[in-house]
Amino acid sequence: MIKWTDINDIAIELADNHQDIDPKYINFVDLRNLVLSIEDFSDDPDRCGEKILEAIQMAWIEELD
Repeated sequence: MIKWTDINDIAIELADNHQDIDPKYINFVDLRNLVLSIEDFSDDPDRCGEKILEAIQMAWIEELD
C-alpha cells in the first residue's frame, strides 16, 4: 500500500503511468487526482497538503531526469 509519505514510490508510479504529462506544468488539483488514482494507493485523501504535492511533483521531475 502506498501512502502520501511514500513520495518516491508515488513519483515512480506517475512517471511509469503518465508519460504524456510533463510534471513541471501540472497543477496540484490534477496531481492529487493522479495520486488518488494509483492502484496501490491507500491513504486518507484529506491528509494531503500543498507541501506533500510539491514534494511529489519535484520527485516526479527528478525521476524523469
